[in-house]
Amino acid sequence: MPSFDTVCEADLVKVKNGVENTAKEIATRFDFKGTAANIELKDKEITLIGDADFQLNQILDVLRAKLTKQEVDARFLDVGTVQKIGGDKVKQPITVRNGIETEVSKKIQRALKDSKLKVQAAIQGECVRVSGAKRDDLQAAMALIKKNFAELPLSFNNLRD
Repeated sequence: MPSFDTVCEADLVKVKNGVENTAKEIATRFDFKGTAANIELKDKEITLIGDADFQLNQILDVLRAKLTKQEVDARFLDVGTVQKIGGDKVKQPITVRNGIETEVSKKIQRALKDSKLKVQAAIQGECVRVSGAKRDDLQAAMALIKKNFAELPLSFNNLRD
């Protein structure tokens, strides 16, 4: 029976390259000279450090541009709230999304069931496996998922015939 997996996974190597390129640009840009502007990556969490909210926004813009050049969708970034740290410095945590949350998985499953397509959706951990009798039905299911969940950077892999 043909099937595919719906996943939400960022390429962490490309994310790391984007963060490193951002750090290089921060080190060379004139408007960041002599400031606390910095960016760090630990596991799936990126931390922006700066002197003010305005500076954090500039760093975030540079990061998004560098990630776009690395072909990483900016929708993978889950930007947190700005926090004050010692002195006049601020930081902002950004988590890199990996995996589909259970709530979203259930919405995808419900959307496929309501569409009357002849496919079955099963939640398997952090992905949704969709299977059906015909390849055309699976392609219609992919189109439906892309249309209804455009705000998420979903991709389809593990297509089997």
